[in-house]
Amino acid sequence: AYERTCRCLCRKTNSVVVCVGYRLAPEHPFPAQFEDCLTAAIHFLRTAQDHGVDPSRVVICGDSSGGTLTAAVAQALVNRRDLPKLRAQILIYPFLQCVDFNLPSYQQNKRVPILLKERTLVLGLKYINKDLRLIEGIFKGCHVSEDQRLKYQKWVSPDYIPHEFKIRGYRPSPKYLPLKEIYEMSESMFDPVFSPLLAEDNVIAQLPETFLLTCEFDVLRDDGLLYKKRLEDHGIKVTWCHLQEGFHGTVFLAFFGGILRFCS
Repeated sequence: AYERTCRCLCRKTNSVVVCVGYRLAPEHPFPAQFEDCLTAAIHFLRTAQDHGVDPSRVVICGDSSGGTLTAAVAQALVNRRDLPKLRAQILIYPFLQCVDFNLPSYQQNKRVPILLKERTLVLGLKYINKDLRLIEGIFKGCHVSEDQRLKYQKWVSPDYIPHEFKIRGYRPSPKYLPLKEIYEMSESMFDPVFSPLLAEDNVIAQLPETFLLTCEFDVLRDDGLLYKKRLEDHGIKVTWCHLQEGFHGTVFLAFFGGILRFCS
């Protein structure tokens, strides 16, 4: 499905493009996908010159769940002294956090195709092989323990979303008490491999220059905005592109211009 996209990127940027055919869930449980991408990245960094590539100019890129994997791989590489440093990371409307599914973008775009709010969580739970009956409790925030709320509130909060992204409507969500049976089953959701926005400060501070794309009509918009803030707070250079009329999947679909045409 992505061959056309990769070929176009290759031509337009005059770059060598490597696409990782990582194993898919649920047949291959989390974190097999991350492990495959990390293994591929390490191998390429070590052998870049064999492909005519300057190892100091390697960029990793992904969209949607691929953006999640890109962010996680970049974080995993920050302390590797045996490898060249990544030149940059490109995150295209990535999923980045599981703390709050009632951020303004989730409220505003919950019924916007192709990534509806409920579908986002269904896919996430299938990815980490969790019971889909957890959905209602997670939407209420019952999966976040008190300790986790105290820790993550400095990184994940609607207070950090600029006002201009709330004008289409936003209401603060009711606060529900954590439920032990839910947050104990949801523990793996807070792994930074699954939720890269939750990585520790000493990891975020070492990340490479970043290009970040968000879309206005996307439930994941605010994940990107929050990650942008965290990166910039640590002095990481961020180039941010926001598609005011965009929705989740816009970039991928735009490569199929013979079927659909999108205006910027």
